Amino acid sequence: MKITLATHHGMCFGVRDALRKTHDTAAAGPATVLGQLVHNPVVQNHLDSLGLERGHLEAVGSSHTERVIITAHGAADRDRDAWRRAGHLVTDTTCPLVRKAHHALAQLVAAGCQPVVIGQPGHVEVRGLCGDFPEAVVVEKPEDLEQLPPVDKFGVISQTTQPLVKVLSLVQELQRLRPDAEVIFRDTVCQPTKDRQTALEALCAAHELVVVIGGRNSNNTRQLTETVRSLGTAVRQVETADDLHAEWFRGIGSVGVTAGTSTLDETIQAVMTRLKQIAAEARTSRLSSILTSVLS
Repeated sequence: MKITLATHHGMCFGVRDALRKTHDTAAAGPATVLGQLVHNPVVQNHLDSLGLERGHLEAVGSSHTERVIITAHGAADRDRDAWRRAGHLVTDTTCPLVRKAHHALAQLVAAGCQPVVIGQPGHVEVRGLCGDFPEAVVVEKPEDLEQLPPVDKFGVISQTTQPLVKVLSLVQELQRLRPDAEVIFRDTVCQPTKDRQTALEALCAAHELVVVIGGRNSNNTRQLTETVRSLGTAVRQVETADDLHAEWFRGIGSVGVTAGTSTLDETIQAVMTRLKQIAAEARTSRLSSILTSVLS
């Protein structure tokens, strides 16, 4: 069984920076992470081992620690400022590319546009993007475009981890539905997401099955899995190497591997090691069967 790791995979610079800042804050004293730093259970277990407490961004002032940490997904300015006014020291680990999306949306609103955010409703990043603009409408699928108000100008951005193809398709559909309105689109899909999606397409073209590694509640990991399905390739999503089952790979000659942007390098290596073990065990089993057949 041939096993290939995607050319672009795994943890992005934004997540690495967030982990580094969180480690530094934890070293300085007790601290509370306001949500999940990243959507990955392995990372969460590691943060728990550092003694970091868990809190909720919306529950301003509820933390028992003076230091609080805004997650890599970002937050609305009103929430960030509210924690400071409540007397907390705020460490902000927001990814720079998420900040870029916030800035783009603010500019569109300032220009008089009806704000539209393409993304997953309820996702922490999307809640943060819309938090300072209650008039913003979240769009995930074409049917959602019908809820947009009758205005002359739309300003559209997207959640940073949405597939660009999906985002562009929704923008085109909005233009078709509202031909008399001006639609201003700002591409806020992050480059790591684009790189991983492009590498995944190549992986799917050359392999029978793809393993996607990442948290089950991670949007970018889910999008990778959905992309594989949309391309007609078999897919299995796992969080750790323990989730792999040998029977998935019976009769499979080639396996591609990719990982979401919040997946640790150690987790990816453990999955690769386990896949190689499964391949070796399959070879041993086949040789044993052949030998038994010959001897009998």
